[in-house]
Amino acid sequence: MQTRPFGRTGSTTTPIGFGAWAIGGTWGEVSWEDAKATLNAALDAGMTFIDTADVYGDGRSERIIAEVLAERAKAGHGERPFVATKTGRRLDPHVAAGYTGANIESFIDRSLKNLNVECLDLVQLHCPPTPVYSDPAMFDALDAIKAKGKIAQYGVSVETVEEARTAIRHPGVVSVQIIYNMFRMKPADTFFAEARAKGVAVIARVPLASGLLTGKMSVDSQFAADDHRAFNRNGEAFDKGETFSGVPFDVALEAVEALREVVPQGTPMAAFALRWILMEQAVTVVIPGAKTPAQAQANAAAADLPGLTDAQMQATRDVYTRLIAPHVAHLW
Repeated sequence: MQTRPFGRTGSTTTPIGFGAWAIGGTWGEVSWEDAKATLNAALDAGMTFIDTADVYGDGRSERIIAEVLAERAKAGHGERPFVATKTGRRLDPHVAAGYTGANIESFIDRSLKNLNVECLDLVQLHCPPTPVYSDPAMFDALDAIKAKGKIAQYGVSVETVEEARTAIRHPGVVSVQIIYNMFRMKPADTFFAEARAKGVAVIARVPLASGLLTGKMSVDSQFAADDHRAFNRNGEAFDKGETFSGVPFDVALEAVEALREVVPQGTPMAAFALRWILMEQAVTVVIPGAKTPAQAQANAAAADLPGLTDAQMQATRDVYTRLIAPHVAHLW
């Protein structure tokens, strides 16, 4: 895979990275060894970016990453990848007042231990309550933690475009993680140009709309009890936009059928959906999840697909405008 600059940091990353939520939890059971095999497959395929969070499996995802990277270093398997983690969701209750320097630093200390490093490559505030993005004290605290050498860089993970726009007013914010896929096009319309102008890296998450854009789901699809697609469709546990991109399941299935006509013969829909995201130059890296080595390898291969045509880009936009935008554009 080719690489893209990670904003103004001086680092680069492959355009497809590894989203480590699925190997941590709330996506159905994945054994420790299967999780390790999946991450190894992603790294063997060339991915140089891993995204995780301290709440994925209550630290399980971070610890799996640490074990895999230690084993690869011992075996001499190339350079260490860039590892981004997220912090803040351990707060209970998860309220703006909890976002203090002391609390966040304690969570960072835990991530340092989980990942077995002395300095975290990137820490992202993990979709905090909206007021946090405009609180200078929180970003001053992050600057202070950075000055101590515990974090190299910091960014934010957001739910809405407006949160993203507010966050990048803080000069220390080097990256924004945001939902962007064929069902969530608003960031390209209202945020990406501003991010590019400020040299802010964009991490595109939920790229396959929780699996919908693999084209493999139907009205009969069933999900494990511990899978957020079974228990969070209406935002019962966290923002509903994180599950199926906030699109009603029946509407999403209709849109998937319309998109099948756009996908070239012989190209998996998931790969097409990932390549669609990479058509946007403001996107630094897209982070699909995987639960098996085959899924990780297929994700990596999407980077090598030819670019989409103008007609294909317009056709996907038409499906979004007709079926999806009425359900999501005003919310996120």
